[in-house]
Amino acid sequence: MKYQYPFGEYVRPLVQEDQRPKEVFVLGVYASAVHAKWVKDGMIICQALAVASEPRIFWDGNEEEARQIISRISIPEELGELRPAGKNLNGPSAKVLDEHILAPLGYERKDAWLCDCLPETRLNPSQVKVIRERYEPLIEEYGLNEVTIPKRPDRFCDEKRALEIVDELMRSKAKLLVLLGDIPISQFLKKVCDVPYGTLQEYCDLYGYGNPSDIEINGKKIKVLPLAHPRQIGALGAHSENWHKAHQEWEKSK
Repeated sequence: MKYQYPFGEYVRPLVQEDQRPKEVFVLGVYASAVHAKWVKDGMIICQALAVASEPRIFWDGNEEEARQIISRISIPEELGELRPAGKNLNGPSAKVLDEHILAPLGYERKDAWLCDCLPETRLNPSQVKVIRERYEPLIEEYGLNEVTIPKRPDRFCDEKRALEIVDELMRSKAKLLVLLGDIPISQFLKKVCDVPYGTLQEYCDLYGYGNPSDIEINGKKIKVLPLAHPRQIGALGAHSENWHKAHQEWEKSK
């Protein structure tokens, strides 16, 4: 099934484009979206409405790209216009990845194979709320499409998806597997590897924050490095100050 955003764009999966061998494999949770500011008669209806899939996985929020993507979305004149959302609302996780994860490890984006447990965007509670309150009441009057994107699930990676990720990991030939937060540990790694931990905290209790360890997946020995989710690392909205500080200390040590 093809899911639709407000004002008609379809959700598309985001996968690694450059599939040549890489040094590091990074596994996140789920894909984000391009966000637009919805404005009518000089009033802001919504600061950040998800309106399209990102142009590539872990997109950096490039403002010109955002403007081009948003400009192709048709919205009735009576409902105002869409503009690129604030610079901190598109691509914040990608900036954290580049500056605070890959760079301290000595890598650039070209050295990394990027992947998500769920390669499509989903709606978090705040997005569900704004769609329900601001968009849905206008659907019938203006002939708008229903928003069919599912809500953010509890499970992002089932057994089938875990095997798909293993296949990508093997094809990447990466020597280091970086996991971003608890979900890639509990929903991916525990399915494909016999490890004595299921959360980032349990890993840190055994090995310490930012210290890689050895694992074996599909007969291949590889280093694994679980780190905090970019939201925690970059202090993006609600976050854990403990994980934020732990990562800052790790960066200082690199």
